[in-house]
This record gives sequence, C-alpha cells and structure tokens, in this order.
Amino acid sequence: MTSTSLPQPAATARPAAVPDDVVGRRVRSLRKPWQWVLTAVVIVLVLNFGQTLFTNRSWEWPKVGKWVLHPAILQGVLVTIEATAIAAVASFVLGVLVALARQSNNVVLRSLAWFYIWVFRSVPLLVVLLFLYNLPNLYPAIGIGIPFGPQLQVPTTSILGDLALGALGLTLSETAYAAEVVRSGLLAVDNGQHEAAKALGIPRYRQLTRIVLPQALRSIVPSYVNQIIGLIKSSSLLFYVSLLDLFGVAQNLASTYPTDIIPLLVVATIWYLVLTSLISIVQFYVERYYNRGLKGAR
Repeated sequence: MTSTSLPQPAATARPAAVPDDVVGRRVRSLRKPWQWVLTAVVIVLVLNFGQTLFTNRSWEWPKVGKWVLHPAILQGVLVTIEATAIAAVASFVLGVLVALARQSNNVVLRSLAWFYIWVFRSVPLLVVLLFLYNLPNLYPAIGIGIPFGPQLQVPTTSILGDLALGALGLTLSETAYAAEVVRSGLLAVDNGQHEAAKALGIPRYRQLTRIVLPQALRSIVPSYVNQIIGLIKSSSLLFYVSLLDLFGVAQNLASTYPTDIIPLLVVATIWYLVLTSLISIVQFYVERYYNRGLKGAR
C-alpha cells in the first residue's frame, strides 16, 4: 500500500523585519507648505476686507442702522415676500402641469409645453414684465366667450394691479424653469417603479401622487429651492413696473436722500441675505424630510 502525501499549504509570507528605529514612531502626513501659505494669504485678505468694512467711513454704518428697520424698507420687504411667495407656489404647480404635458403621449400637449418652455426661457424677465405693464395698451379689456361671437369682458386694469402684475410676470417666467426641474426629477425615478405600479393596477393619478412624485421630490427640492432664491433676487426687477418692492423702495429713498445711496444699498443687501438664508434653512428641513430612510441621510 502506497501512501500519498497530501499537498502542504503554501508557506505564509512572513513580514520583513521592521527596523528597531522605526518601531514606535508616529505616522505623519506629507507636509504641504504651499497650502499653508495660500491659507495664510486668504486669511490676510479676508481680515483686510473686514477691516475696511468697519474703518472706512464711506460705508456709513450709523445710517445703515437708521434705515434697516425703517417702515418703508419693511413694507418693501413685505411686498418682495408676497410677490415671491405667490410666484413660487404658482410656478411650481404650473411647472408640474407643464412637465406632465411635456411627457404626455398627446402630441398637441407635448408641443405646446415645449413651445411655452422655449419662449419663456428665451425672453428676459424684464421684457416679460414690460409687456405685462403695457398690456392695457394692447388689450384694454380681457374677455372669454365664443370666438368671433359674444364675450364676457372686464377692463384689464381692474384685474392686473401692481402686485398681481409683478407676481404674474415672475410666475410666467419661473414656470418654464420649474417645469424642467420637475421633469428632471420625474425622469430620475426608476422606471421599475412605474412598471410595478402598473402591474398592481394602481390608477395613474395615484401612481403620480403616491409613488412617483414623492420620490422625485428628493431631487426636485434642492434644485427648486435654488430657483426660489433666484426668484427673490429677480423680484428686484419689479421696480421697473412701478411695484415698490425692497429694491424699489431703496431706489426711491436713494433718489430722495442722495447722500444715503451706499447705506441704502447695504440695507437692501442685508435684507436679501436674510431672506435667502431663511429659504436655505427651510431647504435643509425639507430635504431631511424627503430623504428620511435613505442611508446616510441626516
């Protein structure tokens, strides 16, 4: 009887001997002196700029304190919030409808949605506002009824007040961008979700409201909040259609008090920073709400 030898396991490679002078030493990261130099330069520049803010008397900080809570400025802030809030809500709702039309199988709806987005993304907001401001000259009355037949008409000026005109202009322009944001969010939802919902026989409107849209909001919310921040800044153009928003009030006061131009611009800047910061805080909590359940979400 012959004995067969079993294969022996390969010898484990033994680590090379570590020199005694290396044992116990701390591992240090590679030094990058240029990063420290660049950081020092940036800090010096920031400190110098900060110093000029408080030592340069041309900023006139006492006047900034006088104007920042002035009733006229606060009224302008209120108008800015109202116009932005109306436009933000209306443009999101209309943006969802336009995005759905853009993805529709109906050629007419799809073409009209594409045409709307193409026009209002191409035309500057100021031009849209000026057209609306001169709308009573083009159409003294607005009506609805049978084409070339009897119509119910009302004067244009009775419908479009200053606030309504400004909010309408912002809404028309913003809807085109909101539609593309919503459409990108809808396309980001995995196609398997749609197929699973169809297989379960869920009606289409419930597929949209209960399955697709809640998932799409995870990608829609950050982009649309950026649009709202841009909307707040775009509201400064309402001054050119006689709506006294924050920037419009600051401009009027600057024309009345020409020596306070810089302080009034600083006041407007401060309020825009406050408004956009508040929107960013809301964005954080909304994102956290829609991202709950995701790995790594906070």
